Amino acid sequence: MVQWTSAVGASQLARLLTSQQERPAGPGTRRPPAYRALADGIRLLVLEGRVPVAARLPAERELAVALSVSRTTVAAAYEALRSEGFLESRRGAGSWTAVPAGNPLPARGLEPLPPEALGSVIDLGCAALPAPEPWLTRAVQGALEELPPYAHTHGDYPAGLPALREMIAERYTARGIPTMPEQIMVTTGAMGAIDAICHLFGGRGERIAVESPSYANILQLMREAGARLVPVAMAEGLAGWELDRWRQVLREAAPRIAYVVADFHNPTGALADEDQRRGLVEAARSAGTVLVADETMSELWLDEGVSVPRPVCGFDPAGSTVITVGSASKAFWAGMRIGWVRAAPDVIRSLVSARAYADLGTPVLEQLGVNWLFSTGGWEQAVELRRGQARENRDALVAAIRRELPAWEFEVPGGGLTLWVRAGGLSGSRLAEAGERVGVRVPSGPRFGVDGAFEGYVRLPFTVGGAVAEEAAVRLAAAARLVESGGTAGTGAPRTFVA
Repeated sequence: MVQWTSAVGASQLARLLTSQQERPAGPGTRRPPAYRALADGIRLLVLEGRVPVAARLPAERELAVALSVSRTTVAAAYEALRSEGFLESRRGAGSWTAVPAGNPLPARGLEPLPPEALGSVIDLGCAALPAPEPWLTRAVQGALEELPPYAHTHGDYPAGLPALREMIAERYTARGIPTMPEQIMVTTGAMGAIDAICHLFGGRGERIAVESPSYANILQLMREAGARLVPVAMAEGLAGWELDRWRQVLREAAPRIAYVVADFHNPTGALADEDQRRGLVEAARSAGTVLVADETMSELWLDEGVSVPRPVCGFDPAGSTVITVGSASKAFWAGMRIGWVRAAPDVIRSLVSARAYADLGTPVLEQLGVNWLFSTGGWEQAVELRRGQARENRDALVAAIRRELPAWEFEVPGGGLTLWVRAGGLSGSRLAEAGERVGVRVPSGPRFGVDGAFEGYVRLPFTVGGAVAEEAAVRLAAAARLVESGGTAGTGAPRTFVA
């Protein structure tokens, strides 16, 4: 029986491996043998989930040609991986990736850290803050008071509770975007919204244009849906979109969908200006591309004087080009799995119809909780509290990174929840691996790119502050020293840190 479930081509694996740029070795530093470096590179790709477990690797001769190395080097690397439990082989079936017994399977997205690990590991992987109390408790209490009439129904509302749809529509109208409840569908978080949109518009093999970098979990969702991702480079720093690049991609690749984060982009924190929004909508309309605008960060401006432009859908008065996705998860709490889609009524009807084969509807109690927040003014107060938390955490993290890692480069965004950092010439993948050994969890840059891009970056979220942010920077500096020295041995268990 064949043991592998997918395959990685020689050229694809070569691109992923050659993206792992390392700092040049200093005087007296011993480089590992070529076979060892190759084995380490493949092992790292497996541990990060960028090469799946049970993926068939190319034949030794094919990979040797793609990497311009000898077949002996590849054979020795494969043998080293087999001895370490990261590769299995069988005559006639080839070789496929594995993980040693007892090791957890690598995640392909940015999954939350298990609660039992929180005492010893500082989690910089998940860009989510604790709930803004007392507003969560009040919202749940308010929802319970409104629940009895709904309890006498079947509880399935594929388009969402009418009261919440109407409230969301009113909020768009108040922002200058006239909206009817028929243009709103409530979903199970923004991920549920984008998953539904991808299945409606982006069938297997369809092209989807994405910012480069972009949000890792959305990229993985699209990959697993069978999409062909077309990356479009962001401008340097916080300058937003490069419209000329977008026009070229939309014209030449003709993607069915384009996915963008205009407001405090994840991971860079960039804020697209009004001209960029207008220009991208016009380009998408001309190309016949559906533009999916992710607004989950739109209310998280952190600095005084930050002016957030009109929503992207404000430049699409006919509603034929832009689909907007919103969510309570970033601005309020990740545990409140409520998202929504704003689109033309016919698109909403199609999404609702397709939902019968997915999750049928979003939990009623959580919808009532969000509706309570919107209708009482609790949302605005909770979000203001959230902005204060994120601002304090951002400032503490920035100060700590500048002190402990002065060679790392970044621009401080005026909003959002993430800092996009160039790691001083080090490999982000190797920093992530070393971070696990010293007690700090950080996602590497390639998770946010396509085919190994952004190896020299890491993403740092504004989820810890004060003494925890300082300790996180100290541990990141320790991880950087490990990478610089080429260290691969364990460093012992990290000390427990109590916030």
